[in-house]
Amino acid sequence: MSGHSKWATTKHKKAVIDAKRGKLFAKLIKNIEVAARMGGPDIDGNPTLFDAVQKAKKQSVPNKNIDSAVKRGGGLEAGGADYETIMYEGYGPNGVAVLIECLTDNRNRAASDVRVAMTRNGGSMADPGSVSYLFNRKGVILLPKGELSEDDVLGAVLEAGAEEVNDNGETWEIISEATDLVAVRTALQEAGIDYDSADSSFVPTMQVELDEEGARKIFKLIDALEDSDDVQNVFANFDVSDEVMEKVDA
Repeated sequence: MSGHSKWATTKHKKAVIDAKRGKLFAKLIKNIEVAARMGGPDIDGNPTLFDAVQKAKKQSVPNKNIDSAVKRGGGLEAGGADYETIMYEGYGPNGVAVLIECLTDNRNRAASDVRVAMTRNGGSMADPGSVSYLFNRKGVILLPKGELSEDDVLGAVLEAGAEEVNDNGETWEIISEATDLVAVRTALQEAGIDYDSADSSFVPTMQVELDEEGARKIFKLIDALEDSDDVQNVFANFDVSDEVMEKVDA
C-alpha cells in the first residue's frame, strides 16, 4: 500500500495547492473588479487597476477572467458585486499584532469568519485603532532577484521616491511612501526591470521575534484567516529568522 499512500499524499498536497490557487485567483479577480469600479476600466489611466491586473497575470490568472473582471467592475458587463473594504484588528499568539483587510459583499459573514479564525487559533479581536497604530501604510514592490544587484535596483528607483531596498532571499523588496508607489513602479518599467507585484501595504513599525513554536502558531492563524473568501490581506508584525524558518519548513 505504500505506493498508494504516497500517491494519496501527493494528490492531497496537489488538491491543497489547487484550492489555494483557486482562492488566490478569486481574490485577485476581486481586486481587479474593485479597482475598475473605483477608478474606471481604462487600465492605462487607472494605476491601481494596472497593478491589480499585473499581479493577476504574474499568478497565471487566465486573460479572459481578467478581462471579464475589468468589464464587470467598470459597469460594461453585468454581474459585479458591491464589495466594501473592512479592516479588523487583533492579536495573535505571542502578542503579535494582526491587521485583517476584508473585501466583502456581506459584512456579517466577514466579521464571523474573522472572529472564528482568530478565536480557534489562539488569537483575540481588538478594538479599532488599538493595533493599527503599529503599522504604516507603504508602497511595497517585489521583484525577482535574477541577476539584479542591490545597486541596480537602487539606481533605478531612488530618485522616484524609494525609501529602502530589502533582501528577501529570492526577491528584492522596495519600500516607498504609498503615494510614491506608482512613480517607483514606473521607474522600474522605464529601467526595463520586471517586477512581481506593486501594492499599497501595511508595514509594521516594530516586530516580534518568534521561535519555532511561535512561528508555527502564527502561520496556522494566518492560514485560517486567509481561508476565508472575504479576507483579502493579512498583515502582522512578527519576524522569523532563517534558522527558525528552516525548522518550520522541515
